[in-house]
Amino acid sequence: MQSFNFKCPTEIVFGKGAEEHIAEKIKAYGKSRVFIVYGGGSVIETGLLPRIESQLTAAGLSLQVRGGVKPNPRLAWVRGAINDAMIFKADFILAVGGGSVIDSAKAVAHGVANPGVDIWDFWSGKVKLEKTTAIGAVLTLAAAGSETSDSAVLTNEETGKKSGLNTDLNRPTLAFMNPELAFTAPKRQVFCGIADILMHTMERYFTTDPAPNDMTDLIAEGLMKNVIKHSRTLLHGPKNYDAMSEIMWCGSLSHNNLTGLGRAKDFACHKLGHELSGRFDVTHGASLTTVWGSWAGYVWQDNPERFAKFAEKVWDITEGSTEEKARKGIEATIAYFKEIDMPVNFTELGIGVQNKEMIEYLADMVTANGTKTVATFHPIDKETAMEIYNQANH
Repeated sequence: MQSFNFKCPTEIVFGKGAEEHIAEKIKAYGKSRVFIVYGGGSVIETGLLPRIESQLTAAGLSLQVRGGVKPNPRLAWVRGAINDAMIFKADFILAVGGGSVIDSAKAVAHGVANPGVDIWDFWSGKVKLEKTTAIGAVLTLAAAGSETSDSAVLTNEETGKKSGLNTDLNRPTLAFMNPELAFTAPKRQVFCGIADILMHTMERYFTTDPAPNDMTDLIAEGLMKNVIKHSRTLLHGPKNYDAMSEIMWCGSLSHNNLTGLGRAKDFACHKLGHELSGRFDVTHGASLTTVWGSWAGYVWQDNPERFAKFAEKVWDITEGSTEEKARKGIEATIAYFKEIDMPVNFTELGIGVQNKEMIEYLADMVTANGTKTVATFHPIDKETAMEIYNQANH
């Protein structure tokens, strides 16, 4: 087996009524001043946020609430929230929502623990993050896996740059996961989340390592098959508890690094998709499916055996040559994205066909104006990024 380091310290409370244990768990960690972060009004309308507030108050915990997180979390909002949390003297940051809310909470936690440092300096790599504040997540959408992951993204509105930060300090202390809380999410959000879960796994699965760890492969392949199976159930029954619980748990496993142990992450599609999100403010999961087929069509010949194995293990494609199975696996994935109403090109994403200047701009953003390459399966330089974008530009 290839060597690896794995750390996932998050305590997970999973199942119906998981959120009823928030106060007792926070108190068990010795925290008493809870700064709650959320997005829009849905957590108020469903009664979730008022229930959490009542529970914390009854337990004798102090709390302050700040809403307004948007998809593709914004740097300006985070800066304001950090200021509020510091004035409040928060010792625990609690996210109530999906990936964008949890990522924002992570940034707030880092800011509170590091007064005097601009939060973007951590995301831009100018300053190394060495300490943070305790974080908790009450998950309302199975998607980003941020409730257990070591990553968080922020969008700098001034530059249009969407960047990720990877550090074990991003891993929440607590995660409360009740699949029923995801029942009220709009269908589009649910399936964008499902796409993100699959992409988090595929971005780790496609490797040029000649001897990837068997157990890691089996976990990744099983997770992808499980998500595909249960997502089809949700297409017809969005409040199916068993299906949603399977997908929610897969979301956590897909991005806590378990599906990629012993190999380098690729994340080419995330790099390409982040620039679409940063420039056009499109939903993260949709940006990933938009570029995946173009990426796969461009790079599969670097390792057709890997794509053929993906076709066999995930899509049950067993007939044909290695090359034929590889191509059929790509076609099956694109067809599945269409089945769950996810975009596979720019027009379906809703941004329309882009001119040459925009394609070059996006490629420049991916590659820092052509000065670096990204990804590991097939290193992507500016020219490659432009070609992949062009293949999706219809």
